[in-house]
Amino acid sequence: MSESTRYSFEDLLDIMQALRTPKTGCEWDLEQTYETIAPYTIEEAYEVADAIQRGDMRDLCDELGDLLLQVVFHAQIGTDEGDFTIEDVTTSISDKMIRRHPHVFGQADPMSAAAQTQNWEQIKATERAAKHSDTSALAGVALALPALLRAEKLQKRAARSGFDWTDPNDIFAKLEEETAEVQEAIESENLDAIEDEIGDLLFVTVNLARRLKIDPEVALRRANAKFERRFRGMEALAAQTDTDFSDLNLDQQEALWRAVKAQEHQ
Repeated sequence: MSESTRYSFEDLLDIMQALRTPKTGCEWDLEQTYETIAPYTIEEAYEVADAIQRGDMRDLCDELGDLLLQVVFHAQIGTDEGDFTIEDVTTSISDKMIRRHPHVFGQADPMSAAAQTQNWEQIKATERAAKHSDTSALAGVALALPALLRAEKLQKRAARSGFDWTDPNDIFAKLEEETAEVQEAIESENLDAIEDEIGDLLFVTVNLARRLKIDPEVALRRANAKFERRFRGMEALAAQTDTDFSDLNLDQQEALWRAVKAQEHQ
């Protein structure tokens, strides 16, 4: 098949249907369920984000295709199980986008980006109230979200009800308090208490990032990249003297860490 062959969304639907056709389809695809596919869906979403972060547009195009396949795969399972079809999926999201943009598709007046965001959240809250019996301000924050992201969303929801610090300095005081409680838990040698207190410390750290308008996930990714860059730098410095980094003692490794940091600031 030539590289110039072009495929449409309908072609992708046909391919997925063929893969899920009993007897003539793919055995692996036929065995999959919503539950078994869900981890791949999450993984593909992260790979999309990774391509964006790296600025690799060719890879982004490829990863968006992988993510789209996940949507089509779930929709085909839905069709096979009689739960819903791909048309139900596209209708649901189209209805939602039209409903949440009354200033574009309705009679509402044009509004600023900030006003649009506030209106969007109000519409979402109304939708949640109509859909769920849970009337809490925290209702609908998905349990499967990554912990950092879910913490931020929970805090934002609570803040809309007025439960929030107004001064970032108050959060620093809370950080000190939670750090002290982690130290107390360590002294108690109670692993459950240590885990609980470290969780509290992380939760407050997320709150500080949110108050300072910093995405905690992005900040941690940046820290991860910095650590990886510096660690690889230490390994490279050790290799220049034909030394295995793991054979160095901690003081020697720390000296290499300082050297790598110094190089970054030159």
